[in-house]
Amino acid sequence: MTTLATGSPAWAASSEVYVVHGIPATPVDVYVNGAITLRGFQPGQVAGPLTLPEGTYDIDITKPGEPVSSAILSVPDAAVPGGANLSIVAHLNTDDKPTITPFVNDVSAVPAGKARLVVRHTAAAPAVDVRAAGTPVISGLTNPHQAELEVDAGTVSADVVLAGTSTVAIPATDLNLAEGSVTVVYAIGSAQAKTLAVVAQVLTGSHTAPKGVDAGDGGLAADRPTAGWALAASLGLLLLVAGGVKLAATRR
Repeated sequence: MTTLATGSPAWAASSEVYVVHGIPATPVDVYVNGAITLRGFQPGQVAGPLTLPEGTYDIDITKPGEPVSSAILSVPDAAVPGGANLSIVAHLNTDDKPTITPFVNDVSAVPAGKARLVVRHTAAAPAVDVRAAGTPVISGLTNPHQAELEVDAGTVSADVVLAGTSTVAIPATDLNLAEGSVTVVYAIGSAQAKTLAVVAQVLTGSHTAPKGVDAGDGGLAADRPTAGWALAASLGLLLLVAGGVKLAATRR
């Protein structure tokens, strides 16, 4: 785990923050409060978790070796609440423009025999359906939203198709969903540039009741309100503002 020295009070509650790089063909450096945190961060990589005390942070993304003053993306005063688990995703919006979207991660306990899969649409692409073994389990997912469900642990073959069609956008991938695991799958890239791909993120901090199994691989999501959003609300984490972008909650 990487810990940042931020000058925040020692008693401040900390959050675990992941950074996900979903912008194709664009290696970057990532700065937090003017200090380089990730150097040569490659597309498709997930870094973290960083341990960030509650507070506000300036996040800047530059081309490798360039100074903060030449940032290609900047998020001033991003508010990080205490006691949360968050992912900050650099990706393309529906207009093929780089953007940053923060998500609250649901790391609540997973029932025995189950795995949790969260799917996040962060690609420059139209609405999509996600199929497990050829059957749609998520319908009409759009950028930058997410969907989540709990499924039986085991191996699932999943692909991504254009919403309401059988046109494959991202070919099938086998997902090994271990019991008690939480995995987030991101659709990244650009449909127009033919760079669509998938990035998987394994979250820590969850476990299977009653055996206390640590989080490992994760599972495909159905379209229901995410427990992560409810957890965030219960903790008073109503908004994570990143350059004016509100938290992306599961579609309802």
